[in-house]
Amino acid sequence: MIIMSEKTNNNISTGNAGEYFVAGELERRGFTCAVPMSNTKNFDILVINRKNNNQYAIQVKTTSFKKKEWTLGKKNEDLFDDNIIYVFVSLNELDNPEYHIVPSKIVAETISKSHQDWLNVLGRNGQPHNDNPIRVFSDKDDKYLNNWDCLK
Repeated sequence: MIIMSEKTNNNISTGNAGEYFVAGELERRGFTCAVPMSNTKNFDILVINRKNNNQYAIQVKTTSFKKKEWTLGKKNEDLFDDNIIYVFVSLNELDNPEYHIVPSKIVAETISKSHQDWLNVLGRNGQPHNDNPIRVFSDKDDKYLNNWDCLK
């Protein structure tokens, strides 16, 4: 029997909620969505535009808070293609979720540069930061808020 902590269970629930919110929004916008029943590598939702049959692999990252910052991993620096799109969801504590839609190439470039910038700045007490696999994407200026047009 696997016992999950409340935090782990809550993170899984938050991720699942984000995926289903995104799938619902995409269906509403004319896409057919497939949400795999188990974890799949590199995507959370497969979508087809019903007007032109364009297909996309959607990577969903969700936060339950009213912040516009999402955690990714080093592997996301190499996960880009014209048909891979990230949808960053801010559930805003379930008070009107927000969607930030970003092409994967922009995500890869942004997190790589921001991580390198972070490594180049000294941390507490003038010590260099230790490299790690954590990457962060943020959209505090809402540049990608409701950017559904990148899915054509």
